[in-house]
Amino acid sequence: MKKTILSAALLLTACAGHDVQHYAPAQPKLDVAAFFSGTTDAWGMFQKRGGEVVKRFHVTIEGKADNGALQLDEHFRYDDGSTQRRVWRLVAQPGGRWQGTAADVVGPAHGEVAGNALRWQYTLLLPVDGSTYEMKFDDWMFLIDECTMINRASMRKFGIELGQVTLMFRKRSCAH
Repeated sequence: MKKTILSAALLLTACAGHDVQHYAPAQPKLDVAAFFSGTTDAWGMFQKRGGEVVKRFHVTIEGKADNGALQLDEHFRYDDGSTQRRVWRLVAQPGGRWQGTAADVVGPAHGEVAGNALRWQYTLLLPVDGSTYEMKFDDWMFLIDECTMINRASMRKFGIELGQVTLMFRKRSCAH
């Protein structure tokens, strides 16, 4: 009985996660629109739940103001030669919150900024081997300096983590 209660408590704790407000004092402060304005490059990888890297990629992101919103035009190039494009339309909300849409995202995405962190949650229509799956993404982005941000995302289906995505963003205007 004690093992069952302990297991249930650990499971609930693991699902609860942490609040982005924990990072409110962290510096430098993330300004989403300022960071993504202009051209940003990102390098990333998909990993299975056990840690095996199954795909690497490079993304070129063109960010610009668009009628009161931030448009992010993302061009992906994967290590297998395939390409993909996603265009986000992000709108700032009160209290450091953001809402976004993209053609391959189910419903609106929701984000919250505090300090150097952005938590971004959405459901992505993910094509895999001729089928499309609805995957829940929970992205945590952390601004390292004015030019660099790191993102770690958990991909889940039916509440079970199937893998992770790790990215490093670098503003092109900072190239040395």
